[in-house]
Amino acid sequence: MKKLIALLLVILMALTLVGCNKNNDTETGGDELSYDEQSAAIYDAQLGEFYDTYMAAKENASTISERYALMAVAEAKLMESAVMLPISTQGGNYAISRVAPYTVDFTLWGNDLDRFHSVLVATEFIKTEDRDAMKAHWNETKGDGTYLEWAKNYLTTHGYELANTYSLAYTSDPMTWDALVTSRAADSEAIVNTYDGLYEYDAEGILQPALATGYTVSDDGTVYTFTLRDDVNWVDSQGRVLYPVVADDFVAGMQHMLDANGGPTYIVTESALVSGSGAYVNDPSLDFSTVGVKAIDEHTVEYTLDAPCSYFLTMLGYNVFAPMSRAYYESLGGKFGAEYDASAADYNYGKSPDTIAYCGPYLVTNNTAESKIVFSRNESYYAPEKINVDEIVWLFNDGSDVMKTYNDAKAGVLSGTGLTTSAVENCKNDGLFDDYAYISSTTATTFMGFINLNRQAYANVSDGSVATAQSEADQARTHTALQNVHFRRALCFSMDRVANNAQKVGDVLAPNSLRNSYTPWNFVFLEEETTIDINGTPTTFAAGTSYGEIMQYQIDADGVAITVYDPAQPNGGDSFDGWYNPANAAAELAIAVEELKAEGVEISAENPIYIDLPYATNSEIYTNAANAYKQSVESALGGAVILSLTQCADYDQWYYAGYYTDYGYEANYDIYDLSGWGPDYGDPSTYLDTFLPEYSGYMAKCLGIY
Repeated sequence: MKKLIALLLVILMALTLVGCNKNNDTETGGDELSYDEQSAAIYDAQLGEFYDTYMAAKENASTISERYALMAVAEAKLMESAVMLPISTQGGNYAISRVAPYTVDFTLWGNDLDRFHSVLVATEFIKTEDRDAMKAHWNETKGDGTYLEWAKNYLTTHGYELANTYSLAYTSDPMTWDALVTSRAADSEAIVNTYDGLYEYDAEGILQPALATGYTVSDDGTVYTFTLRDDVNWVDSQGRVLYPVVADDFVAGMQHMLDANGGPTYIVTESALVSGSGAYVNDPSLDFSTVGVKAIDEHTVEYTLDAPCSYFLTMLGYNVFAPMSRAYYESLGGKFGAEYDASAADYNYGKSPDTIAYCGPYLVTNNTAESKIVFSRNESYYAPEKINVDEIVWLFNDGSDVMKTYNDAKAGVLSGTGLTTSAVENCKNDGLFDDYAYISSTTATTFMGFINLNRQAYANVSDGSVATAQSEADQARTHTALQNVHFRRALCFSMDRVANNAQKVGDVLAPNSLRNSYTPWNFVFLEEETTIDINGTPTTFAAGTSYGEIMQYQIDADGVAITVYDPAQPNGGDSFDGWYNPANAAAELAIAVEELKAEGVEISAENPIYIDLPYATNSEIYTNAANAYKQSVESALGGAVILSLTQCADYDQWYYAGYYTDYGYEANYDIYDLSGWGPDYGDPSTYLDTFLPEYSGYMAKCLGIY
């Protein structure tokens, strides 16, 4: 999902790059296994222990704390499988900016952090000392609802003038403008500024009413009833009023999302969260009244859950609960249930910003491919006092000029920028660094290096570009090697992530954004003392124990040389490399060599395994980063593994090698370091669900399965 999934590109502007999966049943014929059968067999062999442990956590936990602890154990199994290598999160780099800190909706999950209506932008760069003072005040007062007004006053009384435009760089055009069918960040980060949800997180991280005015919960915790505002209208891209926003728009939105089954559907179906949703997806001919979302009257919408859900409200700012004007959708050829057909000739909904209805703070008034996207104030917005900038401008950057975002920020074209190693030097030479540079905050988004367990594509399916240099014999050997957990661990332990990251942010800050697990170590903490089984031994963890500490306890108990959490580190589970270790890599490779020899695969420096890693040749930074990986892998593994850098002429080819794929059989790589995931809601399942089988997990396709 997110998500989704956020990519640290040359511009170092955060984009959560995530993908989506759809059902597929590709038959190969004869006695061969179908693709789905191959996927199931590989999943069971490589991720079966994770799955069993995770299902037990979801089904057997009796308290929230026990749920967190058991999920940490499940993620330990996922990390031990080494089907992916945690790489980094967003932020942790030098930046200069005119944007005031903590003036965007603040949350670790969902889409609210990409809502920009509340942002405060100065006409000049904000000094580091002022930025630090504002951050300190936010930390002292967050939750009391006063920060935004205080920040406005602070800026104006300290000599800053506020701007009416927020300008930022982007690297990938939205592929749809339909909020309910996508989990790609390039789509959702744009669309979220065009609609409001029931509740949204504010700049202080507090969940606040948006289209809703309040809610009630039934005594058994399964029925949530929301009362809606009565002063909100849908408008078109020209700002013309279409229809009032009513409760049925939330019913229509949910049904359309389930009909499309191409974006964030799993959030309401995988845990049977919204009653009847899973059955409806499997059989869209069912009457939609069997699904637990109902319009009680024009201004009351009700959600019925199959069981109490402690994190239900944390989901409301995410696009899975977005409203959609039923009348407008139908006017553009949209149909529901078994009649839904996005490929129909008369279906035009969401294909451009002119084919959606708006109820949010902005309208899209310019959408020029690979150039500019402009969001302009919605003059009919129900809460105009919440809008602090009249215009948001996205400016395209193809990444070929490593200095472009810095030069544009310096010239005032962009409101701010992260600083690459080259930009840091220029910033110092320009006399800006000492007064304005700061280290950006990290986020809950995690970028991973995904290992393709069942590679089918050896060139991009979109156009045949990015072709492998491997022979068929090489391909077969690589496939066999990647089924071996010790070989995968050797590969992961051999990748120097600090050296790789240094090419992007410099040596000093290289460790800052490193992450050692999929779910951040501090995403949740135990609320009470909890005892769980660790390899047959009842083990008690105190209240306040972090998710990462429990994960590490299980990994240590299993004797696997991975460090996802270290109490001696200043940042617990982040900002150090708990994986790269040439000695451990060599030890795991030695085991793999013996095991694979028994399968008829000889591995040595004279007969190496070739691993394809695509990279963007138009980016000097990503070229250098890929070469840093190549050097560390081949050195640590004594030449027994060759990291073949597969050239992508531009970002599009790089994206189509993996990020833009919808199915695992389209993934054109052996290892891929472009995609990641940002959480959708406040529970570890928002990460772990993405690796469920049978097309349920968004990111399973990154492993070449489903």
